Amino acid sequence: MINEIYDVIVVGAGHAGCEAAAAAANLGSKTLLITMNMQTIGQMSCNPAMGGIAKGQIVREIDAMGGYSGIIADKSAIQFKMLNLSKGPAMWSPRTQNDRMLFAQEWRLALENTPNLDFFQDMVKSLIIENDKVAGVITSLGIQIRGKAVVLTNGTFLNGLIHVGDKQLGGGRMGEPRAFGITEQLVSLGFEAGRMKTGTPPRVDGRSLNYSQMEEQKGDENPGKFSYLDSPKLEKQLSCHIVYTNETVHEILREGFDRSPMFNGTIQSIGPRYCPSIEDKINRFAERNRHQLFVEPEGWKTIEIYVNGFSSSLPEEVQIKAMKHIPGFENVKVFRPGYAIEYDYFPPTQLNHTLETKLIQNLYFAGQINGTTGYEEAAGQGLIAGINAHNKVHEKEEFTLNRDEAYIGVLIDDLITKGTEEPYRMFTSRAEYRLLLRQDNADIRLTEKSYNLGLAKLERLQKVQEKISKSNELESFLKDTSLKPTIINPILETIESAPVDQAYRAAQILTRPNMTLAKLDEIDFIKTTTKYYSEEVREQAEINIKYRGYIEKEKENVAKLNRLETIKIPEDFDFSKIASLSTEARQKFVKIQPKTIAQASRISGVSPADINVLLIYLGR
Repeated sequence: MINEIYDVIVVGAGHAGCEAAAAAANLGSKTLLITMNMQTIGQMSCNPAMGGIAKGQIVREIDAMGGYSGIIADKSAIQFKMLNLSKGPAMWSPRTQNDRMLFAQEWRLALENTPNLDFFQDMVKSLIIENDKVAGVITSLGIQIRGKAVVLTNGTFLNGLIHVGDKQLGGGRMGEPRAFGITEQLVSLGFEAGRMKTGTPPRVDGRSLNYSQMEEQKGDENPGKFSYLDSPKLEKQLSCHIVYTNETVHEILREGFDRSPMFNGTIQSIGPRYCPSIEDKINRFAERNRHQLFVEPEGWKTIEIYVNGFSSSLPEEVQIKAMKHIPGFENVKVFRPGYAIEYDYFPPTQLNHTLETKLIQNLYFAGQINGTTGYEEAAGQGLIAGINAHNKVHEKEEFTLNRDEAYIGVLIDDLITKGTEEPYRMFTSRAEYRLLLRQDNADIRLTEKSYNLGLAKLERLQKVQEKISKSNELESFLKDTSLKPTIINPILETIESAPVDQAYRAAQILTRPNMTLAKLDEIDFIKTTTKYYSEEVREQAEINIKYRGYIEKEKENVAKLNRLETIKIPEDFDFSKIASLSTEARQKFVKIQPKTIAQASRISGVSPADINVLLIYLGR
């Protein structure tokens, strides 16, 4: 096996590595997945959950593309919630609470049943580079494994350093060794590297908690799922709980600040802005007398509990003392204290949109190595890197997603064009076309693209085509069905909507605030027809009718801006010679090397005047 030349070698078996390996192998590449520990494939290093605001949309997109994350999340789910249902459909975001052990087990089983995929357990310490092109890897045992393309998905393991108070441990996760050698080699080749930080909360014994003092958080009454395929639906669910810190907890934590690596200068790298440690919260938001914590079970059969919101790098005795003053935690037993971890990353402006590095051909980066945070962001990048690594070695076209096609496209474009100096997390607010990028239509947006690549199977495409057909059929019925005042006014009265004095089409009535298809089903002859459509089709038709005007407007905006995407900038274009560009624009163009006028316009610090100068030089 070691003497074989692989098409694609994937280094690291976290969320990015697993999706990259699955994509490349399923497309037909002879693929090798190298991990430091075969027992931690697909490990949830932080909270045992998938999805959430914007992240749930990414999981749906991965699933629509033929990736595994959605199916794995469904098979290991212990609770499902659709977040933001009180807002418009662009904001609806699916989230699962997961069984941590089952999640990793399902990932391994899925990969072991993937054709063309081999595994090897060892640490990769360096890359084989020949003529500015990657040609394989060298492991800590000195074994050379040749490969035509390499995808690095090292997560937090590159020179990882764990902090608990004034104690420091080398490691990529608690109890696991760090990886070294790759950063140093890449820097010697001309890559720019940096350091980032993330953290994780304590894990505690659920038997030692008093749940009667907490607010129970149940899953949805009719739980959904991530995958568009027939993955299992939850028949029963476990509850999470909410509890709050208090002033006593804050005072105890403050007593340990002088030993906090965050405040005494030991940690100088930047952590995730939107997932701060508990000490960071009480320091930055000193006016607040409490902070919300989520008490999350780690699985069906384990007593281990994840204390979401209590990430900390304070000394373990300070963490435990403070927790004992949280309601319900008076007798808490701690399995493992929270800790912070610093690790190497490579600013993603050094990549193309395919996630191939600009300096070394056939070398791809995906996940936290690019400065992102979150399982979903990592998995989305892994999918794209795996597809493009396969395409490159088989001399096929590059595959990228635009900002109007997927949250994955927004994520990668933000990284490549703007870079990041702090762990990047996806939000719906980052997408300018979020009404087009809903969680309900990811299959419609992406399945055909994936099928044309050879990744999504015919079964997926047929399901999407049937969904579109049935949705159009239901929309036509509602547009053609006329409702007399005597029939519809009693229903309008129940939602405090103005009565009508003439017949209206059902579709017109459906566009009214607070009116739903379920309400229209109170009319017998409508229910007689609509009851034969699945919930998925009903939802799609209702959204299309209610938001048609807004959706069409957004598509018009996409068409206008996409004209700039068609204006390509030649690869050998010398930005440094354009004196009429602002100094900042010139410097950033030289560094990022935008491929189109549209990409150039999204670079921070670039003005409309700079874009006009570029257009003139390009003869536009």
